[in-house]
Amino acid sequence: MAEIATFSGGAKKLDDKTEMERQVAALLVHVGLRVRASRERKGISRRVLSEMSGVSPRYLAQLESGEGNISIGLLKRVAHALDHKIEWFVGAEDPWTSEKMRVAEMFATADKHRQQLVLSALNPLPTEANKAERVCLIGLRGAGKSTLGRMAAERLDVPFLELNKEIALYGGMPIDEIMALYGQEGYRKLEASSLDRVIENYDRMILAVAGGIVAEPETFRKLLSRFHTIWIKASPQEHMNRVQAQGDERPMAGNADAMEQLRSILKSREGLYAKADAQLDTTGTPLETSLEQLLELTKMCGFFA
Repeated sequence: MAEIATFSGGAKKLDDKTEMERQVAALLVHVGLRVRASRERKGISRRVLSEMSGVSPRYLAQLESGEGNISIGLLKRVAHALDHKIEWFVGAEDPWTSEKMRVAEMFATADKHRQQLVLSALNPLPTEANKAERVCLIGLRGAGKSTLGRMAAERLDVPFLELNKEIALYGGMPIDEIMALYGQEGYRKLEASSLDRVIENYDRMILAVAGGIVAEPETFRKLLSRFHTIWIKASPQEHMNRVQAQGDERPMAGNADAMEQLRSILKSREGLYAKADAQLDTTGTPLETSLEQLLELTKMCGFFA
């Protein structure tokens, strides 16, 4: 009897191990399918996703096929590059067919009037009162947020702030050092805290934020609810030209596909930037003309009393 008990116990352990291996294999396939679905929905090639996430194309191919035993750290990079939380890729609920996702997609494609009705129903506080006379300029780097924001604030006699400078001040070190020391997650936490401080200290001002703030859902949701937002737009080529004109060669340095990557980022964030209360396209427009258009936009929308 003892021998039988020992044999049965060993068989059970073997069965448990086999079942665990099966579940791990199923999870890898599950994650791979979701990563691929997310990438394809955003129209991003595997090569561009590799450059955005820092994960090799070979590893991404293995991941999407369900054969890559990817680490949590690398999956976090991929999730960030695709503007999703890591939970979306490993959770049991299918994010593409869930009720929440369907509602989110319906809201994103609705007109401004319907979106406002939904927000009013979900938020008992008066939205416009929450926003006070705070204006935030969003958009990708090189659109002209900082330059136009500073000039507009001077004309309107209101304070102008750049959130990255507030983050550096709050963190006690330059942004590149914050990223090196705390990583993307640490930077995002400081970003959220700095935004709270700005909201607490200013009721009337213009703020310029980094282009990637829209990738953090909670922070972006707060931004939309507490600021009148304006998407400062430009063509991909103009974005690149302006950044290089500032003396920054990093976008092109050693990266022959920089323009393709820039277009992919713009495409993947377009729906998020479009949630802004207003838009201003600065493509091919002289700086002074864009400034006058921005001032007219804030006046027409009633962002400042």
